[in-house]
Amino acid sequence: MSKTDILTWPGGRLDFSAGCVAMGVLNVTPDSFSDGGEFLDADKAVAHGVGMARAGAAIIDVGAESSRPGSEPVSTDEQKKRAIPVIERLVGKIDTPISIDTTDAAVAKAALDAGAAMINDIGALAGDDMAELAAERKVPVVLMHKQGEPATMQVEPQYDDVVAEVLDFLTGRAKRAQGFGIKKELIFIDPGIGFGKTTGHNLELLRNLDKFVAGGYRVLVGVSRKRFIGELTGKTKPAERIFGTAASVALAAGAGVSIVRVHDVPQMIDVLNVANSIS
Repeated sequence: MSKTDILTWPGGRLDFSAGCVAMGVLNVTPDSFSDGGEFLDADKAVAHGVGMARAGAAIIDVGAESSRPGSEPVSTDEQKKRAIPVIERLVGKIDTPISIDTTDAAVAKAALDAGAAMINDIGALAGDDMAELAAERKVPVVLMHKQGEPATMQVEPQYDDVVAEVLDFLTGRAKRAQGFGIKKELIFIDPGIGFGKTTGHNLELLRNLDKFVAGGYRVLVGVSRKRFIGELTGKTKPAERIFGTAASVALAAGAGVSIVRVHDVPQMIDVLNVANSIS
């Protein structure tokens, strides 16, 4: 085992020595595309977070604002109201690092103050305040690519070369993050499957994950239950897309991706145990 297999920072630890790990999705929202409203109640959210940690999730990702296609922004106060009590309670029940999924620096700060140890930002640290916060707190950050905003991002997304353009964007944002003092090893890049991409774009990105891995930053991929899987399989309900998700997760693990963000943690842990062993 090399030192690069284990990432440690003041607030947490991630062990990649066996290969790719799972980030469990915990949406405390009324309108997320797959599980909206299911865990809006704090008791249910905490129980689900604990269950995912016990099932083997390496990170629990708490999000209080849906970023599904067509969604609208949620205020800072409402995000805090939804997420902070859940984070505070989870911290007392699990040792698993908790990530806050937000583009709002004020929400991220409140989450870190409550015990979260990681920032998952679909805005890729677009604002200086978020970058400064991450640098000050010395926490890992996930930088995701998206074309447009959630409300309109699936309206005819276009690229000349989707792989090159997404990789160039993420590399630029990662270097910008380093410029704020965020250590390279704490930066994860996410190609943003489904965020301003057609099914064709998503497949092209998945075929070329090795190029993202070769870029020098750890890679996170979120494919769980997404629309492109439904288009390929004919499964209209997100919860029915588990086998399509499993195929994508296995591919990601084989390509050297460090983290897959998933809803169905126990099942995807099985997939990762096999895929990591083969890889």
